[in-house]
Amino acid sequence: MVPIRILVTGGGRGIGRAIALHFAREGAHVALLARTEAELSAAAADVEQAGGRAWTCPMDQGDPDSIEEAVPQALQHFGGELDVLVNNAGVFDVAPIDAVDPSMWRKLMAVNLTGPFLVTSRCLPALRRSARAHIFNIASTAALQGFAGSSLYCASKAGLMGFGNGLREDLRGDGIRVSTVYPGATDTAIFDGVPGEWDRSTMNRPEDVAQVLWRAYRGEGDQADLEVPPPRLPEAL
Repeated sequence: MVPIRILVTGGGRGIGRAIALHFAREGAHVALLARTEAELSAAAADVEQAGGRAWTCPMDQGDPDSIEEAVPQALQHFGGELDVLVNNAGVFDVAPIDAVDPSMWRKLMAVNLTGPFLVTSRCLPALRRSARAHIFNIASTAALQGFAGSSLYCASKAGLMGFGNGLREDLRGDGIRVSTVYPGATDTAIFDGVPGEWDRSTMNRPEDVAQVLWRAYRGEGDQADLEVPPPRLPEAL
């Protein structure tokens, strides 16, 4: 059987890296796109060690020109066919609404919403050539409820949710599955340097998200809206 061909944005660390490694353990061929070359190299080495094959290319999801350069290269590497697209790259910022300015709005929307649209549009012809195509959009519980200081982030993830809902209907006739993933707070580097007190010991792990994706790709359970169960914490003594 032909190995799964999967493209992961933001694949150098965190949730994206965990997804890449999970699929690699199943022998997948993985295209990793992210901004930082050192992180891409480290993730690629881990993918190869896990049993998959890795290909990397730097890409800034907030820059349409960077997307236009990187994504076609990845698809060419796969011979013009793609089985799984994971729109994972994203940014997170915390600021009360009075401190928000238009540049912050443009940045979050460019990376968290416009970027996934552009990547998906570029990948559609390759996905249509696969008999097992699946698109995963990594949203957040912030798409479903509001959090103080996160109005922009909530708006961007709610937009990604809406994009996925409409995309699912558009592609139903092509047999392409579309899933929106709603992780709660997940212990990744996205929280490094973010103002506030974050108890990362109570957060999900990136591997929790990866497991949810793999089960959905295998056809286990609901495949449209994917919630990530909260971690089980040890009982107090």
